[in-house]
Amino acid sequence: MGLQIGDIVPRKEVSFAELKGKIIAVDAFNAIYQFLSSIRQPDGTPLMDSQKRVTSHLSGLFYRNISLLSEGLKLIYVFDGEYHELKNRTHDIRNESKEQAREKYDHAVEEEDLEAMGKYARGLTRLNAEMIAESKELLEAMGIAVFQAPGEGEMQCAEFVKSGKAWAVGSQDYDALVVGGKRLIQNLTLAKTRKTRAGNIFISPEIIEYEKVLNELGIDADQFICLAILVGSDFNPGGVKGIGPKKALALVREKKYPVQVFKEFEEQGRLDFNWQTVFEIFKKPNVKKEEIAFPKIDPERIKKILVEKHNFSLERVENQLVKLGEAKKQSAQKTLF
Repeated sequence: MGLQIGDIVPRKEVSFAELKGKIIAVDAFNAIYQFLSSIRQPDGTPLMDSQKRVTSHLSGLFYRNISLLSEGLKLIYVFDGEYHELKNRTHDIRNESKEQAREKYDHAVEEEDLEAMGKYARGLTRLNAEMIAESKELLEAMGIAVFQAPGEGEMQCAEFVKSGKAWAVGSQDYDALVVGGKRLIQNLTLAKTRKTRAGNIFISPEIIEYEKVLNELGIDADQFICLAILVGSDFNPGGVKGIGPKKALALVREKKYPVQVFKEFEEQGRLDFNWQTVFEIFKKPNVKKEEIAFPKIDPERIKKILVEKHNFSLERVENQLVKLGEAKKQSAQKTLF
């Protein structure tokens, strides 16, 4: 779900040459869900090993991150911790959506409709504890920093950027921006297209800068949080009925202060959530202030995870390990000089 504010925030394309040498804090769940959803067979079946265990996420993490490391980026993967209780409603909506997708997928199977099967299978994506654990293990073996957030991973990413431990957040969602993350990179991939429910679309990396968003929209930090709440976040899905991004923007510009923004809606009984509580989540996110440690590459551990456990091609993995070693060597030389 996430915040639907993409139409009003200014953005610009960014090249990998501009990102070289930068540390990007990646919203791990956001990235892994993308891999699980998009890396599939034509009939929607995810990649699996000989024991029918899903490996789409491992394939995505391994191949995409080696490509990014080869471009000179340094990566921190930040994993979600405990969810705020207000997110229960969002999870319920997502589960209902999965049930609907399951019904449509089963019908497509009965009709032997390969295109529909591929379309609806993406809505069945689930991430379990085993997938999370092995994702962390693989990333660390690749020399990528892994961090366990106390709460929302995306908000922890923003904290790393605000404190100077990372240069930008890597995510498709906007929560990190609303809590003051200085820079947000979307479409962090060398691929030129992405599969969506509407078909393949052209993509390129884009940067969204917090200060530029505030300046061009003509709002301050608190007004930005109010805008997000009005439109609807994971903590108040749906927001205020009838209020889209443009109406929300006009409203926060007019009313200026949070109390004034929500006063009329409270009096009309149009709020089915406590706006102060949601505001506080964005204003004071649940994050930790800790240092980041980048582990050493462990090729044997990588081969054990991918080849021995999950039947990946040894030749392909070893070819990628050569690229990974070269990327790490270049990174070390850059640091040295």
